[in-house]
Amino acid sequence: MGDRLINEGLKTIFLLLWLCANVGYWMRVFWTYEFGPQYFYIRHITGLGVSIAKACGACLNLNSMLILLPVCRNLISFFRGSCETNTLCRRSVRRQLDKNITFHKTLAYMILLLNIVHVIAHFFNFRNLYNHFRFGRCDDGPVTLSCTLRDLSDKDGGTWLNPIQYDNKGLPFGFGLILQGVIPIAGWSGVVLTLVFIIMFSSATEFIRRSYFETFWITHHLFIVYYGMILVHGTGGIIRSQSNLADHNITLCKTIPETWAPEAQPCPYPVFVDGSAASWMWVVGPIALYILERTIRFARSCQKVQLVKVVKHPSKVIELQMKKYGFKMLSGQYIFLKCPPISHIQWHPFTLTSAPEDDFFSVHIRTVGDWTTDLWKAMGADAKTNTESDDLARVAVDGPFGTASLDVFKYQTAVCVGAGIGVTPFASILRSIWHQSMSPDYELKLKKVYFFWICPDTNAFEWFSELLDSLENHMIEQGKADFLNYNIYLTRGWNNKQAKNIYLQEEEEVDAITGLRQKTNYGRPKWDDIFKVIAEENPGKSVGVFFCGPKVLSQVLHKCSNKHSSISGGAKFFYNKENF
Repeated sequence: MGDRLINEGLKTIFLLLWLCANVGYWMRVFWTYEFGPQYFYIRHITGLGVSIAKACGACLNLNSMLILLPVCRNLISFFRGSCETNTLCRRSVRRQLDKNITFHKTLAYMILLLNIVHVIAHFFNFRNLYNHFRFGRCDDGPVTLSCTLRDLSDKDGGTWLNPIQYDNKGLPFGFGLILQGVIPIAGWSGVVLTLVFIIMFSSATEFIRRSYFETFWITHHLFIVYYGMILVHGTGGIIRSQSNLADHNITLCKTIPETWAPEAQPCPYPVFVDGSAASWMWVVGPIALYILERTIRFARSCQKVQLVKVVKHPSKVIELQMKKYGFKMLSGQYIFLKCPPISHIQWHPFTLTSAPEDDFFSVHIRTVGDWTTDLWKAMGADAKTNTESDDLARVAVDGPFGTASLDVFKYQTAVCVGAGIGVTPFASILRSIWHQSMSPDYELKLKKVYFFWICPDTNAFEWFSELLDSLENHMIEQGKADFLNYNIYLTRGWNNKQAKNIYLQEEEEVDAITGLRQKTNYGRPKWDDIFKVIAEENPGKSVGVFFCGPKVLSQVLHKCSNKHSSISGGAKFFYNKENF
């Protein structure tokens, strides 16, 4: 309970800091443009719109600076590694780092909101500026402040304030001026920037990422155009400020515009200067960091990867065993894998299933989509005979990167839950436990593992059951039979005949499906009852809950972890979820 409060507190603090930074910066810029005397005359033309647009633009700079940082995987891994060795850096902080993609998405929603308001405000600004130019002439009528500002650029010694200095009747409110380049940089760069962001945002939905990854990848790399437009958008300086406030008293002069003259006293012509571009100061740092990030990724992807072995498992799962010079991993880490013969741009994350003690690193990949199907074929898994290693497709590897599962050895008790192929992080952990337990001098802090695997069909058990069996036998031989408590749940995939055979073999020593000592459960786990039992068996202990699988089940496990945590005397559950 205490750690949950700390974790939720940190999450709330980070969120509030971010929101306060946005609100505070928005109000500061809004106040400057709405009440600053240097912007009085532009406000007179545009109204409230200029203050709102500039405030939103300022916050767009802030969030565009932040949104690159969560996708710098090497940077996140560096900070996470620093937290591993720093006792002052709590696991709650590490869990916040594991939510980097969630924060990236949150920033995208904020940018979308700010972009919408910014564009709407500038539409009103543009309409007011155009109407002011087209209909604001003094002619033979009374001299007003509006018409004086309108005609100021036509007079000797006068400087322009309204960026629209040409008429256009092709489109309403003079919007054709943007396309014609009369408002050159700010106009076209703003249009391109907005369109690019809409494309990036709309193509980042879960459906497109899962079903049309190359579309997502290509459109998301339009961020290069996005940042290019941000850098040039403000360089035109079309929102101008008054520079001679000391000589031109606004309070007096705004009431007597007919007396304005180049050297008149007390009201000489107001002098207006271009606004300065500020976007580069916000984004150049993150851009440099991201360039460094991509350089590191590219350099690692160019390193040769040797495919040692390809193992075909049931349920269309293949295991790739690889070697790479200088590759070092920890249990629970993941890599990004690319197969150039299939696609030069598609990188897919896979959890490492080997242990750090192995002389190779491996991943298990289930065939569920176009890319994995092509990989299955490229690795010769569809052939009836074994394919020579020289004939296998070349692969590139980026990583490894850290995840929440790295913390599993920091707890006295661990609850590991894998759904379907989500069992892969725990393969690495269990293999590492097996290797470490072989050394008589090594003492694990981890004393108890509750392992739950939820599978939809019977074939899915086969590739993983050997590992469970060997670890179980090894622990029994060492007198630690209660170290591993594993529970396998079959949610569907059996018929009446199979059910009858399972029932007839219920009294056998080994399970009819997995061949393990522990019997298979049928249906879905009753998590509330399970957590209650674990809490009773581990009073006063820290219990790490680690999950890899669908979001719906994650919410259930997170809720149970919070519910069954005790502040005093009882077990304390710490929830961790895999994020790629």
